[in-house]
Amino acid sequence: MGWLADERGLEKCAANYVPLTPLSYLDRAVAVYRHELAVVYGPHRKTYAEYHARVSQLASALVGLGVKPGDVVATLLPNIPAQAEAHFGVPACGAVLNTINTRLEADTVAYILDHGGAKVLLVDPQFLPLAAEAMERMAGAAPIVIEVPDDHAGVHGHGHYPQYEEFIAGGDPEFEWIRPDDEWESIALNYTSGTTGRPKGVVAHHRGAYLNAMGQVLSWRITLRPKYLTIVPLFHCNGWSHTWMMPAVGGTVVCCRDITAPAIFNAIADEGVTHFGGAPIVLNMLVNAPAAQRRAFSHVVEVFTAGAPPAPATLAKIEPMGFNITQVYGLTETYGPATECTWGPQWDDLTGDARAAIKARQGVGMPFMEGVAVMDPTMTPIKMDGIEQGEVMFRGNGVMKGYLKNPEATAEAFKGGWFHSGDIALQHPDTYLQIADRAKDIIISGGENISSVEVEGVLMAHPAVLLCAVVAKPDDKWGEVPCAFIELKDGEIADEAALIAFTRERLAGFKCPKKVVFRELPKTSTGKIQKFELRKVAKTL
Repeated sequence: MGWLADERGLEKCAANYVPLTPLSYLDRAVAVYRHELAVVYGPHRKTYAEYHARVSQLASALVGLGVKPGDVVATLLPNIPAQAEAHFGVPACGAVLNTINTRLEADTVAYILDHGGAKVLLVDPQFLPLAAEAMERMAGAAPIVIEVPDDHAGVHGHGHYPQYEEFIAGGDPEFEWIRPDDEWESIALNYTSGTTGRPKGVVAHHRGAYLNAMGQVLSWRITLRPKYLTIVPLFHCNGWSHTWMMPAVGGTVVCCRDITAPAIFNAIADEGVTHFGGAPIVLNMLVNAPAAQRRAFSHVVEVFTAGAPPAPATLAKIEPMGFNITQVYGLTETYGPATECTWGPQWDDLTGDARAAIKARQGVGMPFMEGVAVMDPTMTPIKMDGIEQGEVMFRGNGVMKGYLKNPEATAEAFKGGWFHSGDIALQHPDTYLQIADRAKDIIISGGENISSVEVEGVLMAHPAVLLCAVVAKPDDKWGEVPCAFIELKDGEIADEAALIAFTRERLAGFKCPKKVVFRELPKTSTGKIQKFELRKVAKTL
């Protein structure tokens, strides 16, 4: 359908069809923004001409090591310039980028290197012991290691392996990039968290990376020459495609190795940062930063937040500080953010908790996603009444190719022609979806479903609470009951009875925690609280 009766001479050709790839963004940027800053990290300040040349040198040097199209190049790097360069340099030689979470243990890193078949590994000296232990545990051949010192941060090279700057210096700055013949070719390999069993290798394609990056430009209302701060780890869903996105708008990537409140405020004040993404824990850190750690700034900073629904209390506090928060939602399987809480003029007059409650929604599908729906187990869309719940599902160009070497898991994830997220949500009458919980995080107590997110939102409103997580605790009578794990703010005091009483004033009795534990919460590198660890603890209480 949709073909003219006579299509002779209308076939695809080199003049009218080019496979989509984010490589084209940087190729254009070197011409349009040639002398403007592309990457900043302390004294490291590279223009687009220099950035493009370094990317080309990296691609050329990798080819010199024997890397061929389709080979995997892995990284164990924080948010430093080399990690940004790898996002273009690895696909520029036809290879597939595998950015590994630096907080994983050696056994899992070994599994990822083996499973993905990495030929080369770029490693920050801080993580060389992790890499060394992982390679000792590998069943297959270890990758070639390139050490990436970070002298600016005082992380100097050990000298046991070739050094990154010397390595790329041997590459050709005029290297002709190896572009995809098919936009379905793989550009990146990301492994899921692996909270149950081995992590799965999510394979991303050039088309999805291109469209995700462009879609986020639209969703984030980005104009030319933004200053983007790398708070989201670039190993997490490839930094939500933001590194690929920046050249499209002549933006500057401001690298941030250590995520602290002073580092963020300094980057905003000194580098003029206009945008960053981060988990709610980052927002919470900024809200609770003492005055001595803050810097004044006069512009509005646009923030994408994701990873967990932020507490309305946190959202209500951070916007007056000069941050405009947009809630987004997605998964590794959707290249990161795939929905956005698009703000409407009907809400402009809202203030305080009412405004924050809207901003806590995950919203509607981003422009590159063909379909976002909340469905029941029969694949029937739920009622958009703000009450009925179902599973969030996606369909479109922003969905992964599938799981590497795991066709069974891929088929299960794509059952019924949609990607099944495993997340439980409701939809409001205006179509905006709101996450209720992960399917595994729903607490079923005496036959009643309890959203851990709802209970957490109430607890976060308590003035003494810095962070909290609510999980199921086994119970002889009710099957399971809510158990709250709490981090208190410095200098604040609260006890179990007081917090339970606080929730009873705001929730139905069966939803209130029956146990409160005060402790530091285990977190991923992206700030997500590792509830699976807390569930283990709750079983022992």
